[in-house]
Amino acid sequence: MAARKIVITSGKGGVGKTTVTAGLGYALAAAGFGVILVDADVGLNNLDVALGVEDRKLYDFSDILESRCRPGQALIRCGERDLFVLSSGAETPAMTAQAFRGVIESLATSCDFIFIDCPAGIENGFHRAVSAADEAVVVTNPAVSAIRDADKVLSLLTGYTLSSVGIAINRINGGKVLSGEMMSAADIARLLRRPTLGIIPEDAEILLGKTPAHNGRSEADEAFGAFADNIASRRARPYDYLSAHRGFRGFFRRRA
Repeated sequence: MAARKIVITSGKGGVGKTTVTAGLGYALAAAGFGVILVDADVGLNNLDVALGVEDRKLYDFSDILESRCRPGQALIRCGERDLFVLSSGAETPAMTAQAFRGVIESLATSCDFIFIDCPAGIENGFHRAVSAADEAVVVTNPAVSAIRDADKVLSLLTGYTLSSVGIAINRINGGKVLSGEMMSAADIARLLRRPTLGIIPEDAEILLGKTPAHNGRSEADEAFGAFADNIASRRARPYDYLSAHRGFRGFFRRRA
């Protein structure tokens, strides 16, 4: 069976799309799935950096298109799990939408999931990435500007033949939601009118550029695990990001 090809996009830069892609990839690989993460941000790629494997890169996407290597040779294994990343490389005339789709299709028989980390904005790179996917996840956060941009991207995605489109809400703070300082995930979902596949709480480790280790010890690990389960099962059961902020312990956590 061919891999499910899912583009992770946002429209607006800075919402944590690449970190979400990396965290989701780790969680699915930890669950036993074969996962390939493709960096589609040509020239500004940093997915391999987020995964901590940038020093192991021998080839990238542009090398494949210029026939300097085969697609499988450009994949970088991330740890001992069945998780790989393909760096984008430099811009080249050979990087057409058709060629991009061809490489993605050639990899689709070797794994369960291919996630395409889409570049920010809605220019050629966006359309090239989306054209290679069958499904889409739009990442946003509680900022009004991010929600507005996510809405614009969702409108653009209606022009593509995608079997499913959902949203992931990143950097949400349960304490601020309960105190009325931040919009809730439910409010964002109502505004965007799409199923919520992932809710990732604000996490100091992630803000410092660290990808969750998925050992089940942190709130981010649990959130990415729930996100991965939704993707794998094609469900939309949002993670309860408010539970850690309720009750006696939650009271002192909010005041900290």
